[in-house]
Amino acid sequence: MVTGIGVVAPTGFGAEAHWKAVLVGQPRTGRITLFDPDPYPVTLAGEVADFDALQWTDNRRAVQTDRWTHLAFAGTRLALADAGLPETAPDPYRYAVTLASSSGGNLFGQRELQRLWGRPGRTVGAYQSIAWFYAASVGQLSIAHQFKGACGVLVAEAAGGLDSLAHAARTIRRGADVVLAGATECALSPYALACQLRSGLLSSGTDPHRSYLPFDVDAQGYLPGEGGAVLVVEELGHALARGAPVIYGEVAGWGATHDALHTTRHSGGDVGQYARAMRVALDAASAAPTEVDVCFPDALGVPRYDRSEARALRVVFGPDSPPVTTPKPLTGRAHQGSAALDVATALLALRHRVLPPTAAPRRPAPGCDLDFVRSQRECAGRTALVAARGFDGFNSALLLRRDQAWE
Repeated sequence: MVTGIGVVAPTGFGAEAHWKAVLVGQPRTGRITLFDPDPYPVTLAGEVADFDALQWTDNRRAVQTDRWTHLAFAGTRLALADAGLPETAPDPYRYAVTLASSSGGNLFGQRELQRLWGRPGRTVGAYQSIAWFYAASVGQLSIAHQFKGACGVLVAEAAGGLDSLAHAARTIRRGADVVLAGATECALSPYALACQLRSGLLSSGTDPHRSYLPFDVDAQGYLPGEGGAVLVVEELGHALARGAPVIYGEVAGWGATHDALHTTRHSGGDVGQYARAMRVALDAASAAPTEVDVCFPDALGVPRYDRSEARALRVVFGPDSPPVTTPKPLTGRAHQGSAALDVATALLALRHRVLPPTAAPRRPAPGCDLDFVRSQRECAGRTALVAARGFDGFNSALLLRRDQAWE
């Protein structure tokens, strides 16, 4: 069960702030401020505004780690507080951390390498050896909160944000009581932006309202973003015994596949493998397609990927797909962090029995005709499917289920 949600994203801090922002539908993307973007064709991104690492961790840990890990510190503290759990594990070996990461500590690494190249001393700080590493957040959170169970990091670009929830459920079946899952990202540095630009999938638009429009006739790519969500995944009996304030929903089913094809600039993702991941998730939860109340898609914003995603949804659900909504254009695409943020949004939708309006498309592109949620819509609040694809062929789908008896 998911019993705690810690959002740290352009939409705000905490589940409530994020939910309100998603319902309003105001884009939180804008000009990049973490560095000067003028030399680059992409100048817009979704940043976490007014973020102060020292509000969430002490100075000693802050100087050892990257902004991406600082965001994880914040998300974890928010999630534990939301779940009504102590910040230090009472039984360390029954608490674990399983987060996803794609980019690691970009800003920290960029700063240290520039110092290496540009200063006479030709040195880097001692923490360069660990702060950039994609598993750094997992390790730092394990130390800070004394979560000493089976910890790990999932690396599958955006798809890993869903894989982490599945691995958390697996860890609980193997004896853990509580596992931190989800992801945060901060792929916003000159180096990280250059890496993303090479894919040819970024939007170079200059209007935050029109630059990231998945499934739209004007779709031209995605805007990068930072942040994400940390979620507390907990064994049901443990949650009930301690009187957990909220049970948001169950990690009911998960499926993961891989295209097993070389990705080129003309690739759009394998429809069959993506659809199979969704079917595996449904089968694992013993759920029929007709039971799904809402789908949160990957929504890359690249026309060929959008078309193939829409085709995959029709393969699984037939001509009458469930309602589809995506908040990603509000925040930018934060890779693993965005997938985890979609899980948080889906759980909040189930709890409130409200489908938030989609941030795009305004005018669906040919081949992308789905049941997009145009305005707030009531729903049964039972089942949500979250889907994600990672660059180079990763596909994942997560089925979340809520029982109103938990209220």
